[in-house]
Amino acid sequence: MLCAEKLGTTSYTHIVEPQTPVPDDRLAELEEDLRRLAGGEPIQYVLGVAEFCGHRFAVGPGVLVPRPETELLVADAVRLLREMDLDRAPRVLDLCTGSGCIAWSVAREVHDAEVIGVDLSEKALGYARGQFPGEAGPTFLQADVLDTEQDFPYGTFDLIVSNPPYVLERERAQMRRNVLEHEPAMALFVPDDDPLRFYRAVARWAQRFLRPGGAGVVEINETLGPETAAVFRDAGLKNVQTVPDFFEKIRFVRFSA
Repeated sequence: MLCAEKLGTTSYTHIVEPQTPVPDDRLAELEEDLRRLAGGEPIQYVLGVAEFCGHRFAVGPGVLVPRPETELLVADAVRLLREMDLDRAPRVLDLCTGSGCIAWSVAREVHDAEVIGVDLSEKALGYARGQFPGEAGPTFLQADVLDTEQDFPYGTFDLIVSNPPYVLERERAQMRRNVLEHEPAMALFVPDDDPLRFYRAVARWAQRFLRPGGAGVVEINETLGPETAAVFRDAGLKNVQTVPDFFEKIRFVRFSA
């Protein structure tokens, strides 16, 4: 990936043309990049970009690297929007937006959608706002999603999406060094004794701001599918169901108002 980005080689150049020289004027830069990789830094940080839903998103320290499974959340969100019989532009709220990869991907698929992304991290919002310069896109706002009773004067929404923190603290031991030492903990982890705190918050946002007949979809911890679904049912939301990912792991919860 590093050589493809920096030298324009293919993924198999080192196999079929192992004698391909590295230009002298690129060697110092590549050696520094290799030093960062050897230190466990994610390749996406070293490159400054991550591929997601067919787009290249700017990423770096302080923002979560988009994951492939989250592309399924975007696909489901787009499907839900296209199934809505609306006589106006759809309105979408993305809670815990991070790099803005979900908000931007939905906006680029449903071109007339009005998308608002919310996050607490100003650093992450800096990345979200800076994606695709010069292109009209989502509005990004700084707010604490856990503050569920805050004033939020932006009306109601047809769709609420969220990929909030959901990794249990006790799951740290199973995670790789490049994630633990470099990606932002606030975007990943929740306390072992309160793992569903963000889903209760999303459910409350849905109670307040999801229009009747609107829909929602959230990414979840695969070990807490039934418990997470129960949060949305207990909040009075309808048609609550769990949805599997590529590997048949329970990865999402879908609901409607």
